[in-house]
Amino acid sequence: MRYLIIEDEVPAQRLMRELVRELRPGWEEAACLDSVESAVKWLNGHSHPDVIFMDIQLSDGVCFDILEQVEIEGMIIFTTAYDEYAIRAFKVNSIDYLLKPIKKGELSEALAKFERYTRKMFLSLNKAIDAAELASAITEAKPKYRTRFLVSSGEVFFPLAVERAAYIFSRHRITSAVSFEGKRHVIDFTLDRLEEQLDPEMFFRVNRQFIVNIEAVSKVHTFFNGKLVLETRPGFDEKIMISRDKARQFKPWLDR
Repeated sequence: MRYLIIEDEVPAQRLMRELVRELRPGWEEAACLDSVESAVKWLNGHSHPDVIFMDIQLSDGVCFDILEQVEIEGMIIFTTAYDEYAIRAFKVNSIDYLLKPIKKGELSEALAKFERYTRKMFLSLNKAIDAAELASAITEAKPKYRTRFLVSSGEVFFPLAVERAAYIFSRHRITSAVSFEGKRHVIDFTLDRLEEQLDPEMFFRVNRQFIVNIEAVSKVHTFFNGKLVLETRPGFDEKIMISRDKARQFKPWLDR
Protein backbone atom coordinates (compact mmCIF):
# COMPACT_ATOMS: atom_id res chain seq x y z
CA MET A 1 0.00 0.00 0.00
CA ARG A 2 1.16 3.56 -0.77
CA TYR A 3 0.29 6.74 1.07
CA LEU A 4 0.78 10.46 0.47
CA ILE A 5 1.14 13.19 3.11
CA ILE A 6 0.00 16.73 2.29
CA GLU A 7 0.99 18.84 5.30
CA ASP A 8 2.88 22.14 5.58
CA GLU A 9 4.09 21.83 9.20
CA VAL A 10 7.31 19.82 9.57
CA PRO A 11 6.54 18.53 13.11
CA ALA A 12 3.13 17.30 11.94
CA GLN A 13 4.74 15.62 8.92
CA ARG A 14 7.20 13.87 11.21
CA LEU A 15 4.49 12.69 13.61
CA MET A 16 2.33 11.30 10.80
CA ARG A 17 5.29 9.43 9.32
CA GLU A 18 6.19 7.89 12.67
CA LEU A 19 2.64 6.77 13.41
CA VAL A 20 1.99 5.26 9.97
CA ARG A 21 5.34 3.44 10.01
CA GLU A 22 4.50 1.98 13.41
CA LEU A 23 0.93 0.99 12.53
CA ARG A 24 1.61 -0.18 8.94
CA PRO A 25 5.37 -0.87 8.66
CA GLY A 26 4.96 -2.46 5.23
CA TRP A 27 3.40 0.62 3.63
CA GLU A 28 5.36 2.86 1.27
CA GLU A 29 5.40 6.67 1.50
CA ALA A 30 4.87 8.01 -2.02
CA ALA A 31 5.72 11.64 -1.20
CA CYS A 32 5.30 14.41 1.36
CA LEU A 33 4.00 17.71 -0.04
CA ASP A 34 3.39 21.06 1.64
CA SER A 35 1.16 23.15 -0.64
CA VAL A 36 -1.85 23.13 -2.94
CA GLU A 37 0.36 23.86 -5.95
CA SER A 38 2.84 21.05 -5.29
CA ALA A 39 0.03 18.58 -4.55
CA VAL A 40 -1.86 19.33 -7.77
CA LYS A 41 1.35 19.04 -9.80
CA TRP A 42 2.33 15.75 -8.15
CA LEU A 43 -1.12 14.15 -8.42
CA ASN A 44 -1.38 15.08 -12.09
CA GLY A 45 1.97 13.46 -12.81
CA HIS A 46 1.92 10.27 -10.71
CA SER A 47 -0.33 7.30 -10.06
CA HIS A 48 -2.46 8.04 -7.04
CA PRO A 49 -1.62 6.35 -3.74
CA ASP A 50 -4.10 4.25 -1.79
CA VAL A 51 -4.41 6.76 1.08
CA ILE A 52 -3.88 10.53 1.18
CA PHE A 53 -3.53 12.40 4.47
CA MET A 54 -4.59 15.99 3.73
CA ASP A 55 -4.08 18.87 6.11
CA ILE A 56 -6.88 21.41 5.73
CA GLN A 57 -4.85 24.61 5.97
CA LEU A 58 -1.83 24.69 3.66
CA SER A 59 0.77 27.37 2.98
CA ASP A 60 -0.98 28.60 -0.17
CA GLY A 61 -4.65 27.87 0.53
CA VAL A 62 -6.93 25.06 1.70
CA CYS A 63 -6.75 21.47 0.53
CA PHE A 64 -10.21 21.67 -1.04
CA ASP A 65 -8.57 23.69 -3.83
CA ILE A 66 -6.81 20.42 -4.70
CA LEU A 67 -10.11 18.54 -4.95
CA GLU A 68 -11.47 21.11 -7.40
CA GLN A 69 -8.54 20.46 -9.74
CA VAL A 70 -7.85 16.73 -9.33
CA GLU A 71 -10.14 13.69 -9.13
CA ILE A 72 -8.64 11.73 -6.23
CA GLU A 73 -8.67 7.95 -6.67
CA GLY A 74 -7.76 6.79 -3.16
CA MET A 75 -9.06 7.30 0.36
CA ILE A 76 -8.80 10.84 1.71
CA ILE A 77 -8.22 11.34 5.43
CA PHE A 78 -8.41 15.00 6.35
CA THR A 79 -6.42 16.31 9.30
CA THR A 80 -7.59 19.46 11.04
CA ALA A 81 -7.23 21.47 14.23
CA TYR A 82 -10.90 22.43 14.07
CA ASP A 83 -13.42 20.55 16.14
CA GLU A 84 -17.22 20.77 16.29
CA TYR A 85 -17.36 23.87 14.08
CA ALA A 86 -16.57 21.91 10.93
CA ILE A 87 -17.32 18.30 11.83
CA ARG A 88 -20.92 18.44 10.57
CA ALA A 89 -19.68 19.15 7.08
CA PHE A 90 -17.30 16.19 7.22
CA LYS A 91 -20.04 13.84 8.39
CA VAL A 92 -22.45 15.00 5.71
CA ASN A 93 -19.89 14.12 3.06
CA SER A 94 -19.24 10.65 4.59
CA ILE A 95 -15.48 11.05 4.57
CA ASP A 96 -12.90 10.48 7.27
CA TYR A 97 -10.98 13.04 9.30
CA LEU A 98 -8.51 13.22 12.19
CA LEU A 99 -8.30 16.00 14.73
CA LYS A 100 -4.89 17.42 15.59
CA PRO A 101 -2.82 16.50 17.45
CA ILE A 102 -3.13 13.13 15.74
CA LYS A 103 -3.71 10.26 18.16
CA LYS A 104 -2.44 6.78 17.33
CA GLY A 105 -5.72 5.07 18.25
CA GLU A 106 -7.79 7.32 15.98
CA LEU A 107 -5.35 6.90 13.10
CA SER A 108 -5.47 3.14 13.60
CA GLU A 109 -9.28 3.21 13.32
CA ALA A 110 -9.11 5.27 10.13
CA LEU A 111 -6.63 2.87 8.54
CA ALA A 112 -8.80 -0.09 9.55
CA LYS A 113 -11.76 1.64 7.90
CA PHE A 114 -9.72 2.03 4.70
CA GLU A 115 -8.90 -1.67 4.71
CA ARG A 116 -12.58 -2.61 5.02
CA TYR A 117 -13.69 -0.85 1.87
CA THR A 118 -12.82 -0.93 -1.82
CA ARG A 119 -11.22 1.61 -4.12
CA LYS A 120 -14.49 1.76 -6.06
CA MET A 121 -16.31 2.92 -2.95
CA PHE A 122 -13.74 5.65 -2.26
CA LEU A 123 -14.03 6.92 -5.81
CA SER A 124 -17.76 7.25 -5.26
CA LEU A 125 -17.32 9.03 -1.92
CA ASN A 126 -14.73 11.42 -3.29
CA LYS A 127 -16.99 12.43 -6.16
CA ALA A 128 -19.73 13.19 -3.64
CA ILE A 129 -17.55 15.59 -1.65
CA ASP A 130 -18.84 19.14 -1.75
CA ALA A 131 -15.50 20.93 -1.69
CA ALA A 132 -17.12 24.37 -1.62
CA GLU A 133 -19.21 23.46 1.42
CA LEU A 134 -16.23 22.06 3.28
CA ALA A 135 -14.06 25.04 2.39
CA SER A 136 -16.74 27.40 3.66
CA ALA A 137 -17.14 25.47 6.90
CA ILE A 138 -13.41 25.59 7.56
CA THR A 139 -12.64 29.16 6.53
CA GLU A 140 -15.62 30.61 8.39
CA ALA A 141 -15.13 28.50 11.50
CA LYS A 142 -13.68 30.35 14.47
CA PRO A 143 -12.99 27.92 17.30
CA LYS A 144 -14.08 29.54 20.55
CA TYR A 145 -11.85 28.37 23.33
CA ARG A 146 -12.26 29.16 27.00
CA THR A 147 -10.68 32.49 27.95
CA ARG A 148 -11.16 32.54 31.72
CA PHE A 149 -12.07 30.51 34.79
CA LEU A 150 -14.34 31.65 37.59
CA VAL A 151 -12.44 30.96 40.81
CA SER A 152 -13.07 31.82 44.43
CA SER A 153 -11.13 33.03 47.43
CA GLY A 154 -13.21 32.62 50.56
CA GLU A 155 -16.57 34.20 49.74
CA VAL A 156 -15.23 36.26 46.84
CA PHE A 157 -15.40 35.12 43.20
CA PHE A 158 -13.15 36.50 40.47
CA PRO A 159 -12.11 35.61 36.88
CA LEU A 160 -8.74 34.01 36.18
CA ALA A 161 -7.52 34.40 32.59
CA VAL A 162 -6.58 31.02 31.13
CA GLU A 163 -3.18 32.28 29.98
CA ARG A 164 -2.32 32.90 33.63
CA ALA A 165 -2.77 29.20 34.41
CA ALA A 166 0.63 27.48 34.27
CA TYR A 167 -0.93 24.06 34.61
CA ILE A 168 -4.11 22.31 35.67
CA PHE A 169 -4.15 19.03 37.56
CA SER A 170 -6.59 16.60 39.12
CA ARG A 171 -6.06 14.92 42.48
CA HIS A 172 -8.64 13.02 44.52
CA ARG A 173 -11.30 14.10 41.99
CA ILE A 174 -10.58 17.79 42.60
CA THR A 175 -9.37 19.90 39.67
CA SER A 176 -7.04 22.80 40.40
CA ALA A 177 -5.41 25.48 38.27
CA VAL A 178 -2.04 26.79 39.40
CA SER A 179 -1.11 30.30 38.26
CA PHE A 180 2.37 31.40 37.20
CA GLU A 181 2.55 33.11 40.59
CA GLY A 182 2.19 29.70 42.22
CA LYS A 183 -1.34 30.25 43.54
CA ARG A 184 -3.69 27.28 43.45
CA HIS A 185 -7.35 27.69 42.51
CA VAL A 186 -10.01 24.96 42.57
CA ILE A 187 -12.13 24.92 39.41
CA ASP A 188 -15.35 23.07 38.79
CA PHE A 189 -14.44 21.11 35.65
CA THR A 190 -12.96 17.71 34.85
CA LEU A 191 -9.75 17.53 32.83
CA ASP A 192 -11.63 15.74 30.05
CA ARG A 193 -13.99 18.69 29.75
CA LEU A 194 -11.19 21.25 29.94
CA GLU A 195 -9.17 19.47 27.28
CA GLU A 196 -12.02 20.21 24.85
CA GLN A 197 -12.35 23.84 25.95
CA LEU A 198 -8.70 24.98 26.00
CA ASP A 199 -6.75 26.16 22.98
CA PRO A 200 -4.53 23.22 21.89
CA GLU A 201 -1.90 25.69 20.70
CA MET A 202 -1.47 26.82 24.33
CA PHE A 203 -2.37 23.75 26.44
CA PHE A 204 -1.44 20.06 26.21
CA ARG A 205 -2.84 17.07 28.13
CA VAL A 206 0.39 15.32 29.12
CA ASN A 207 -1.29 12.52 31.11
CA ARG A 208 -4.57 11.63 32.81
CA GLN A 209 -3.93 14.02 35.72
CA PHE A 210 -2.18 16.98 34.12
CA ILE A 211 -2.69 19.72 31.48
CA VAL A 212 0.23 22.11 30.94
CA ASN A 213 0.53 25.60 29.48
CA ILE A 214 3.32 25.75 26.87
CA GLU A 215 4.79 28.79 28.66
CA ALA A 216 5.14 26.70 31.85
CA VAL A 217 7.41 24.08 30.26
CA SER A 218 10.87 24.51 31.79
CA LYS A 219 12.76 21.31 30.94
CA VAL A 220 11.97 17.91 29.45
CA HIS A 221 14.02 14.85 30.41
CA THR A 222 14.14 11.54 28.55
CA PHE A 223 13.12 8.50 30.56
CA PHE A 224 12.93 4.74 30.26
CA ASN A 225 11.10 3.18 27.28
CA GLY A 226 10.49 6.41 25.39
CA LYS A 227 8.77 8.23 28.23
CA LEU A 228 9.50 11.82 29.25
CA VAL A 229 9.69 13.66 32.56
CA LEU A 230 8.45 17.24 32.56
CA GLU A 231 9.72 20.14 34.67
CA THR A 232 7.46 23.17 35.00
CA ARG A 233 7.60 26.70 36.32
CA PRO A 234 6.32 27.01 38.94
CA GLY A 235 7.36 23.52 40.00
CA PHE A 236 5.00 20.69 40.90
CA ASP A 237 5.30 18.51 44.00
CA GLU A 238 5.27 15.23 42.04
CA LYS A 239 7.13 13.87 39.02
CA ILE A 240 5.16 14.66 35.85
CA MET A 241 5.42 11.67 33.51
CA ILE A 242 4.59 11.67 29.81
CA SER A 243 3.92 8.30 28.22
CA ARG A 244 5.64 7.10 25.05
CA ASP A 245 2.54 7.70 22.91
CA LYS A 246 1.96 11.15 24.39
CA ALA A 247 5.65 12.00 23.94
CA ARG A 248 5.27 11.60 20.17
CA GLN A 249 2.60 14.30 20.19
CA PHE A 250 4.25 16.46 22.86
CA LYS A 251 7.53 17.00 20.99
CA PRO A 252 5.89 18.38 17.81
CA TRP A 253 3.63 20.53 20.01
CA LEU A 254 6.71 22.17 21.53
CA ASP A 255 8.61 22.37 18.25
CA ARG A 256 6.63 24.94 16.28
